[in-house]
Amino acid sequence: MSTKNIFHLAALAALVILVQMGTAWTETGYYLTQLTMIAYYSLLIIGLCMLMGYAGQISLGHAGFFGIGGYISAALTSHNFAPYQSNPFVNFLISNGLLVGRTDLYGETLLSFHPWPACIIAISFTFITAFIIGIPVLKLKGHYLAMATLGFGIIIYRVVLATEAFGEADGLSEVPGFELLPGLVVSGDFDARIENYYIAWGFVLLGIVLLLNLTNSRVGRALRAIHGSEEAAQAMGVNTARYKLYIFVLSAVFAALAGVFLTHYNGGVGPSETGIMKSVRYVAIVSIGGMANIWGPLIMGVILNFMSLRGLLGSYDDVVFGVILILVMLFAPHGILRLNVWSRLRLFFFPTPAKSSPLKENQ
Repeated sequence: MSTKNIFHLAALAALVILVQMGTAWTETGYYLTQLTMIAYYSLLIIGLCMLMGYAGQISLGHAGFFGIGGYISAALTSHNFAPYQSNPFVNFLISNGLLVGRTDLYGETLLSFHPWPACIIAISFTFITAFIIGIPVLKLKGHYLAMATLGFGIIIYRVVLATEAFGEADGLSEVPGFELLPGLVVSGDFDARIENYYIAWGFVLLGIVLLLNLTNSRVGRALRAIHGSEEAAQAMGVNTARYKLYIFVLSAVFAALAGVFLTHYNGGVGPSETGIMKSVRYVAIVSIGGMANIWGPLIMGVILNFMSLRGLLGSYDDVVFGVILILVMLFAPHGILRLNVWSRLRLFFFPTPAKSSPLKENQ
């Protein structure tokens, strides 16, 4: 990892600490709730940034992977398996500590999956799904790939709406906290708000370290070659199909992890998290920040998600993201952090006429 990246990581860690200290000093600790949620959304965004910015593949189905992780973990950890204790398989799960007892809000004793095995099952299912979907879908290019991943997102959205085990339109609630280690729990508990804030941003830092090391490796160089020209990369011996599939699966796993942790933090998950506009929002954030740069999408994701979660955009939330995406595609296709505003506007409204060749002038 380069010195520049180490400096950026240290700056991010220092900023995380300073923000928390600032909220404590100004007695605005309620902001930590939104900032913790933003951290988990950022996991998805940096994973999608790798897919779009380095492999050059557009996905409009990442909200579906987010939903798979969140819904499977929520269903397993909130469903009561106590009535099935006579089942040999359930007894096997109990004897191996995979099912644990807990008390719900009404004092009733429930028997459900421990969050760790539930998380592993959710991530494994996401991995397999992304692998199976990615093999045929990644043979497509451009808007065909976008439409195929959009179709996948629609399927996941309709499945969670129609499945009773997933709460249908009401979603799932009363999801217990995720005990990472003894005394270290991901939950929406008010008294653990600061603790959860640092846990969430700790995951983001770990994710960035992993992706930065990946981009500076042989795999990262292969992905950049694919983004530049898939045909040229393949001619140079790069197995483009394999690398595209690997990064697609990795970005899906990042989205599922975000779904798992945010679901346990919120104590529930609803079908809106798998909606099409959620996927459009993630693509818009990555595009705004600059696709081939993890830091740009991270910064823009924090700003725009904070505005959205605080209700600053009102009922025009999705409209604003749609307009921003259109403007970025017109004026800043490489992200607004690399934008020369005045030159872009001048070229858009007053395009420079193409110079005629000397050959044509002499004719």
